[in-house]
Amino acid sequence: MEAPAAPQGPAEPSGPSAPAPDVEITVTSPEQMRDLGRRLAAVLRAGDLLMLSGELGAGKTTLTRGLGEGMGVRGAVTSPTFVIARVHPSLGDGPPLVHVDAYRLSGGLDEMEDLDLDVSLSDSVIVVEWGEGKVEELTEDRLQLRIERAVGDTTDEVRHVTLTGVGGRWSTADLGTLAV
Repeated sequence: MEAPAAPQGPAEPSGPSAPAPDVEITVTSPEQMRDLGRRLAAVLRAGDLLMLSGELGAGKTTLTRGLGEGMGVRGAVTSPTFVIARVHPSLGDGPPLVHVDAYRLSGGLDEMEDLDLDVSLSDSVIVVEWGEGKVEELTEDRLQLRIERAVGDTTDEVRHVTLTGVGGRWSTADLGTLAV
């Protein structure tokens, strides 16, 4: 007589991790954008790559300024448009923040590799503004943030931020906690 089959639990996922759902957050002021950056800093760790996209003036650098504050890094976080990349060492035991503005780079990954970001990736948090089509090959895991705002002659401060986790690192991350 055979023993009854053991009960089976839910099937284990096989293959690549399922993508985490997008998280959408609305902010209504530059201070709220900085605060979002400070909250996001709490879930980041060395090796994370963040890609920020959005129109000029959308708030990419403001968000990164909040990241720097939340990570406790040295130096004021300002737009690296003309220097391309700035490294902000940690004032504590956390990872440094590498802030890149790829707006003026047109060579894709080849030009990005000249910045040696792949060397820094494992021990830093790297934030790349305007990185779409330029840095995806650095790692399979990245957090993409799309910031949308009203365009044209407007004083509207409302921004819609969409966070999309790509890869195993972000498949189980609860980004919904950032929407406070």
